[in-house]
Amino acid sequence: MVTARAVAERVTDPELPMLTLADLGVLREVSEKDGRVIVSITPTYTGCPAMDTMRDDLVHALSGAGYREVEVRTVLQPAWSSDWISEHGRRKLAEAGIAPPGAAPRRSGPIPLTLTPPAKRVECPHCGSPDTRLLSEFGPTACKALRRCGACQETFEHVKEI
Repeated sequence: MVTARAVAERVTDPELPMLTLADLGVLREVSEKDGRVIVSITPTYTGCPAMDTMRDDLVHALSGAGYREVEVRTVLQPAWSSDWISEHGRRKLAEAGIAPPGAAPRRSGPIPLTLTPPAKRVECPHCGSPDTRLLSEFGPTACKALRRCGACQETFEHVKEI
């Protein structure tokens, strides 16, 4: 029988199907004991609508692999960070035309209030140009922004740094 961890690591994200939950950094822990499997996952942000689907997909995959008792737990501490996306996952995002996130912001103390979006350099995943501009802070999902490249004129999604 394939290990529960190996089965869980193959489950893909419902919103970014080119990534596994392991590549996305959402899959935290998988433990097996006496035929029972406990999987811990962390949402990319509070209220992520894909959590129910992730849970169902994990239960379905593990049940299909012969594990009869599967429990999926949501772990909120520490909070997920886009830094948890694997290098393989970042390459897969770029290959799919989605700009991977840069380094997540590091903060200590109060978070300053700014009324304008922060200026950031995001390279186009199609041509590599840094000449891109923000079109919308929210793309098809809340964890992605929509940008346009000034060089090739392609519109693309960018996974936000969290």
